[in-house]
Amino acid sequence: MVYDLIIVGMGPVGATAANLAGLWGLKTLALDKAEGIYENPRAMGLDHEVMRAFDNIGLADRIASHVMPYRASHYLSSGARLIKRIDAAKPPYLLGWSPNYVFSQPPVERALRARIEDFNSVEIQLGCEVLEIEHGSPSQVRLRDRDGRERLCSAQYILACDGGTSPLRTRLELPMDDLAFDEPWLVVDVMLKDGAGADLPETNIQYCEVERPCTFVVGPGRHRRWEFMINPDESPAEIARPESIQRLISRWLPAGDYDIWRASSYRFHALILQRWRYAQTFFLGDAAHMTPPFLAQGMCQGIRDAMNLIWKLALVQRQLASPSILDSYEVERAPHVRRTTEVAKTFGQTICERDAQRAAERDERLEEQLRLRPNGTVTRQSLIPGLSGGLIDTSVGAGELFPQPRVRNANGETDLLDRFTGQTLRLVLGAEPIDSDLLDSLQQACAPLPVSVIQLSQAPATNDVPSHHYNEQDDVLGTWMRERDCSVVLVRPDHYVYGTAVDTEQALALVQRLRAALDA
Repeated sequence: MVYDLIIVGMGPVGATAANLAGLWGLKTLALDKAEGIYENPRAMGLDHEVMRAFDNIGLADRIASHVMPYRASHYLSSGARLIKRIDAAKPPYLLGWSPNYVFSQPPVERALRARIEDFNSVEIQLGCEVLEIEHGSPSQVRLRDRDGRERLCSAQYILACDGGTSPLRTRLELPMDDLAFDEPWLVVDVMLKDGAGADLPETNIQYCEVERPCTFVVGPGRHRRWEFMINPDESPAEIARPESIQRLISRWLPAGDYDIWRASSYRFHALILQRWRYAQTFFLGDAAHMTPPFLAQGMCQGIRDAMNLIWKLALVQRQLASPSILDSYEVERAPHVRRTTEVAKTFGQTICERDAQRAAERDERLEEQLRLRPNGTVTRQSLIPGLSGGLIDTSVGAGELFPQPRVRNANGETDLLDRFTGQTLRLVLGAEPIDSDLLDSLQQACAPLPVSVIQLSQAPATNDVPSHHYNEQDDVLGTWMRERDCSVVLVRPDHYVYGTAVDTEQALALVQRLRAALDA
């Protein structure tokens, strides 16, 4: 059998890719060398794009007890002076979800893997190592299973989701751009004991102190994280010893108030792969890029990779698009990752300043910015870019994230729009009435692509309202469309706007441009 996809690596990115492949009906083999998930937390932050993706695959409700909205981040200089504040956007939320969350990775990973089992088109094999790939169309993959048996599998495409040390990338000797960030840190996760932690900060803190920059993060339940920069005279092994950790945390808690869940030393890097594709193999997640954690975007970047690529592979597999659209994966993702990584790097450089004079200048500059900025805050969402090129139109709003309103359908049911439409292309029409002949023309122009037509409506739900009519509850999408002076939005399955139009005639042309781009 020739698979549509072989996914190598079953961390959060690979498991999300496997779920998305299942949604699109792609014949998929998902592999991981390990036989189980890693039971210690690594990633701790995710954002509204990731929650939207998890909800698309039917996971949001399953993981609700393991995620918590992210609290504001306060940046404190020596002497506990507030020099910077990062807040979250307030409701109603642009994408229907709180902009940022903290989460516990092991149970979320277990839920991701369990969900894969619901898709008949996806097969999972754990304890299975990739020994060699003969790249072609299809590619031949030599595997060794947990019993030491070797066999060959074939796939049209391979997704390398095998982590920052990526054996697949290493074998191909693919170079990465170094964005010149390399700092040693100790990450400590603890579980508070009953009744402990009442005097801990209630929000997240970046301690921008020359003596030792460090971070405190409030996690779900009793989970708390500290991150400590390792000083030049310290060894990673020595500082990770329990007695060293207890000494570091004693500033906040006595040793008897918590149990150490895990402690690991890392070098925080900023690296981006120069080629995200080799023949029919695509690189995703940490295999393609490594982002410093100061914006909590490391895992989010990889989930965006999967969201960007899977629907394109599905359209190619269904012969609804030319294989050339797959080139847009790197064109779209590489600049987005680079910009986000540069922002995270800038945050890291702000936090990691060790020179007292430069730190004093930083404090003065940031305090002045804090005074001048409205309400003294900046939101994380304002720091994440949209798409700047690739498979998008040139019309206003193209490349932006499509807002997700809460809507009421023709049956009077209220929910997020994605839950009614699924993950597909969407042609969204404003609330102005549209002639039935024009609507038929739009629908014919969209065929045979998987497109859901959505008509925003001001009318109350009745039996006479067509099934594609939705009444928006909070005017999130209506406001977005008015601000861009458009009445039609064409949206990609990954929730990025392909383009917009001001009337039906322009909408027809917009759909035709998409068809031409897919057929290129």
